[in-house]
Amino acid sequence: MGLIRHPNIVAPVVPTSFLKHARDMSEETMVLRARGLHISLGRGRHRQRILRDLNFEIPAGRITGLLGPSGSGKTTLMRAIVGVQRFEGELKVLGHTAGATILRGHIGYVTQSAAVYPDLSIRRNLEYFHAIAGTGRDPAEIMAELEIGELADHRVADLSGGQRSRASLGCALVGEPKLLVMDEPTVGLDPLTRIALWEQFHKLSRQGTSLILSSHVLDEAARCDHLLLLREGHIIWRGSPTQLLEETETSNFDEAFLVIISRKGEPA
Repeated sequence: MGLIRHPNIVAPVVPTSFLKHARDMSEETMVLRARGLHISLGRGRHRQRILRDLNFEIPAGRITGLLGPSGSGKTTLMRAIVGVQRFEGELKVLGHTAGATILRGHIGYVTQSAAVYPDLSIRRNLEYFHAIAGTGRDPAEIMAELEIGELADHRVADLSGGQRSRASLGCALVGEPKLLVMDEPTVGLDPLTRIALWEQFHKLSRQGTSLILSSHVLDEAARCDHLLLLREGHIIWRGSPTQLLEETETSNFDEAFLVIISRKGEPA
């Protein structure tokens, strides 16, 4: 099975041999596990270590936020999770090594740029990715759920930023992924659109989908179930939003992040 490539998409073909235990994962199962994970980019003397000795687990069926300033390694980590970035160490996704062929079709990936074809309509984009997956949800159902049904025949190039984001999310959902990975999905959107998207994320989580999303807007931590705080390639803290505020004795997440940094302890 191969990959259908697009400048901003890796669209997977669903294999029929995916193990049953991965399909039947309970909420208590870990959707992802990393042990001694290192990632370097570049070549020769320009080679740079981006992620350094990461060790963590992510629970299934929940929303996990990868939070940290720009340049902390969030996108690099997400690319490794979906299988398009080489790494050293152990990185297990749905019980298999990240990038394994058997995972294709079970991971949805929404990149920072809207991962859709601008010259096609929303309907044609969703139908195209549905055909690639070979199975999954009805595109019309997804468009209705994301409240873009009335725009179904509009070209993506003519849509607003929020509408393009929903179309991109819809393309990632047609294959009914077990894990949805989103790189800063709400960046640059107006408050109402952000709230609407977060409502969709929580609905997906309630339906059993595991979500991992990144953001440099720390206030979005409050909307997540589980947090990983990254800085300079290290995980400096992990836990729940409530635990973060209680542990740092702060009232907002920007302050909490600064407190964690000021402690200058060992990476979590």
